[in-house]
This record gives sequence, structure tokens and C-alpha cells, in this order.
Amino acid sequence: MGLFTGKTMMITGGTGSFGNAVLNRFLETDIGEIRIFSRDEKKQDDMRHAFQAGMPQAAGKLKFFLGDVRDLQSVKDAIHGVDYVFHAAALKQVPSCEFFPMEAVRTNVMGTEHVLTAAIEAEVACVVCLSTDKAAYPVNVMGLTKALEERVAVAKSRHARRTKICCTRYGNVMFSRGSVLPLWIDQLRRGQPLTVTEPGMTRFLMSLEEAVDLILFAIEHGENGDILVQKAPACTIETLSRAVRALLAPEAPVQVIGMRHGEKRYETLLTEEESLHAVDLGGFYRIPADNRDLNYDLSSAAGLTPGQGRAYHSDNARQLTEEEVKARLLAVPQLRALLTPDGAAFGR
Repeated sequence: MGLFTGKTMMITGGTGSFGNAVLNRFLETDIGEIRIFSRDEKKQDDMRHAFQAGMPQAAGKLKFFLGDVRDLQSVKDAIHGVDYVFHAAALKQVPSCEFFPMEAVRTNVMGTEHVLTAAIEAEVACVVCLSTDKAAYPVNVMGLTKALEERVAVAKSRHARRTKICCTRYGNVMFSRGSVLPLWIDQLRRGQPLTVTEPGMTRFLMSLEEAVDLILFAIEHGENGDILVQKAPACTIETLSRAVRALLAPEAPVQVIGMRHGEKRYETLLTEEESLHAVDLGGFYRIPADNRDLNYDLSSAAGLTPGQGRAYHSDNARQLTEEEVKARLLAVPQLRALLTPDGAAFGR
């Protein structure tokens, strides 16, 4: 972690799943300070006490700032002296964003504008904005606002001389707040049927640790205006549900409830159009910014025509078997902690 020795990091929306994953990775390193910026004082207090109890030797590096990315001044008040910003604050629930689209705009779009404006003014070394596969070919409000977040970040990067700005685009992150796995576990704990929207839908499957790895990759290898994508495996919702039931409650019934507002059949991490100029870095794709100005000659894009590229989505990504999904689930501490010595946690 030499890159972060003595440095100050700020995480917007830092009380969420990603913030906790970053803290677990960084708190016991030689980083100087980690600032949690969020608007929920109760979550901040819970996090403060949890880390004071669990990591008392390192919790002194953790600082809390109440504020809201919708309020530019509150971001400016927290960002002074910061070297790195991880921008994770967002409205992420697809149905909620469908019913309250302007709330999603205010947080996901205007909030990003505020964070980047404050970071550039404070001469922060690097800002990484967390995006989502839903930003590629968006069909719902959450994806539309995240696509705009990416465009805002790229536009800001063109004029940010001292601040590097990158985006990272994720698939579904297992056990992140609001994801399906905590919902299913709660249903099984209550003895309720496990609800499945559409069994044939496919989704990427990433761990929180892999999400943090992508952030670090962006800081070390990304260039200003880049969107970084990690190649993730995928599976059907049916395969995921079978794996969860096999591990936790083999006899639990399944109830198919149909697709929710704004859902896709599959998710895309790299569009066909982006693939025309994306750089394949092995386990990652780098999508560089188009830095031509408004006076560009159309011939400067000659040779790149739609149909020559190939999108990377959860239907054509490597499909995990049920056993592979179970292995990935067992690698997650939150699920492993539920297992009893003799097997399934919620019935046999």
C-alpha cells in the first residue's frame, strides 16, 4: 500500500457496503486517514462503534463528516487536505429510482458534479466514481443517471489538470446493500419462499473484495477520463437461487414473481460501441475518453463503424455452474458465518 502511505482518503456514501469493505482493506495499513462522508448520522455512529470495538488499534485513523453530495458546500468542507476520493454515494435501488426519478438525478448526477467540482478545486490527486453495468444501454432511471454520472466525470476530466478522474463500472456485487442475497437470506430466516424475479435472467457476480480491487486498479493504471471494467463471470438467477438453497435451505420453496420495474434480462459491462476503442488489459477493459473537441473532423474517427465491436454482457460472459457459484458464495464471510457445523443454516 505504498501509494497510500500517509495519505488521506475520502469515501462518499462511506457507511455502505463498499465503504466497509474499503475500511477493512485499508485501516490497518500505513494510510494516514480515511474520511467517511455521508448524510446518515445513525449509520455513522454504528460504524464508529463497530470499528472502535473491532479495530481499536486503527480506528483513530477513521474520521466522520456529516454532509450530502447534493450540497456542494458540505462536500467542500469535508474535502480539504484529501488525496484520494472514492465516490460511492448514490441512489441504487432500481424500483425506487423509477418512482422518484428526480431524486436519483439530484444524487447521482448533481451529487457527482458537486464532488468533482470540490475535488478539482481542492487539487485532489485522484477521484474514482463508482458506476454500474446498468449505465451501459440504460433502460431504467438508475442506469440513466449513472450513465450521466459517467459523462459528467469524462467531461470534468478534460479540464482537470491536477486531478485524475476515472470511473469504475461494476456488475452485481454480492452482499452489497440492497442486493438480492441479503433479501433471500432474510426470507429464508423467516421461513418464507425464496422470491425469484425471472429464472432465465443473467447477472454478473462479483465480491466486495473484487470491487475494491477494481478501484485500486483504476488509481494505479487508469488515465484521466477512463472508464475501467473488470471482466466478471455471470450466472442465471435460477443457478444463483439453486446455489443459495443448496447451502442454506435445500427444502425452501421458490416463488417466481416476474421482473420488477426497470429490470433488464441481462446486464452489459462493455457496449458494442465502446468495444471499438476499448483496450483489453487481460482481466480488465479500459475505455479511454474521447478527447476530441467540438471542432473535430468526422474523418478522424474513420475505420470505427458499428457492427465491428462486440459487447461484453452477462449473457456472453463465462457462465458459472451451480458448484462454481457455491464456491464463490462460500468465499464470502457474510454467508460462511451463517453455516452450522452440520450444514444448512435454515433447515435441512
